[in-house]
Amino acid sequence: MSTTQANKIEINKVATSKINQVDFDNLNFGSVFTDHLLECDFKNGEWQTPVIKPYAPFLLDPSARVFHYGQAIFEGMKAYKDEQDSIWLFRPDENFNRFNSSAVRMAMPEVPEEVFMNGLNELLKLDHEWIKKGLGNTLYIRPFLIATGEGVIANPSEDYKFMIILSPAKAYYSGEVKVLIAEHYSRAANGGIGAAKTAGNYAGQFYPTSLANKQGFQQIIWTDDATHTKLEEAGTMNVFFRINDTLFTAPVSERILDGVTRKSLIDMAKKEGLDIEVRPVLVSELVEASKNGSLKEIFGAGTAAVISPIAGFSYRDEYYELPKVSDSFAMILKEKLTNMQHKLIEDTYGWTVKVS
Repeated sequence: MSTTQANKIEINKVATSKINQVDFDNLNFGSVFTDHLLECDFKNGEWQTPVIKPYAPFLLDPSARVFHYGQAIFEGMKAYKDEQDSIWLFRPDENFNRFNSSAVRMAMPEVPEEVFMNGLNELLKLDHEWIKKGLGNTLYIRPFLIATGEGVIANPSEDYKFMIILSPAKAYYSGEVKVLIAEHYSRAANGGIGAAKTAGNYAGQFYPTSLANKQGFQQIIWTDDATHTKLEEAGTMNVFFRINDTLFTAPVSERILDGVTRKSLIDMAKKEGLDIEVRPVLVSELVEASKNGSLKEIFGAGTAAVISPIAGFSYRDEYYELPKVSDSFAMILKEKLTNMQHKLIEDTYGWTVKVS
């Protein structure tokens, strides 16, 4: 193992890489990790020196607050490699800002930009061989922050650990996705933490999603907690609906995550000349549009899946199949977005950032 310094980051390299043990053609999403990780502790009211070191388990006290009071946030990002072997990020400033917004909501310290961004850049440069060229090949980036302070008193922790881990990835979802519209369970509520990317949001949806899985559905389209009449998110993704030739998606709120892919698709749709409306969408609208044939597409949008087309939905025990359309807005937008991320077409938005 060798130790160096870069941008005030201590770097401890592995003696031997494990990359040759990985089958990059057969990757299960989020199950294989690169040689190194970044770690930075918050102690005594200050951020310590960031360290890049070999990926490995670490010890926590059983009374660490993350285990008892759920102070844990994360982000999802991707790195891409172009044909000239340059590494690119997609709108990393959006992820950085949202990460710290989540930290504020969960009473956690904000991570400094030099720790988050500089640390990420150094980590990506060190593990650059794990980023494979070619459309569809990406490196998934998972920054997270957990409470490590000891003691089971119900107060915010005083100590925290920030980490970034990396995982080579291909497609997140495959095959047809059928969804169940929620009538009882809710993902989030007004005044709650639905807009924060915190671990508990995801844990809370596992049970109702498992019930949907038993009925043959892969995901749930969540509805508002008060009336269950407004369509909000699909699984862990934002969701879009195409009725005739207009795209609809719900506005962000305390209940809906401000997705980076979502806002990018909205801007792209406008530039492509597609009609798009950001407003509450009612379940009754969706059902009626399906019945009269005007519902053309539903698709989820998020970092991991990019765009995930939905084949049909169920509501009150009735299943509604979506038509196969030749001019799919989902596919048009996905192709342009992924080509831009992989630098196969020009980025006219200034969204892609080169790692240097």
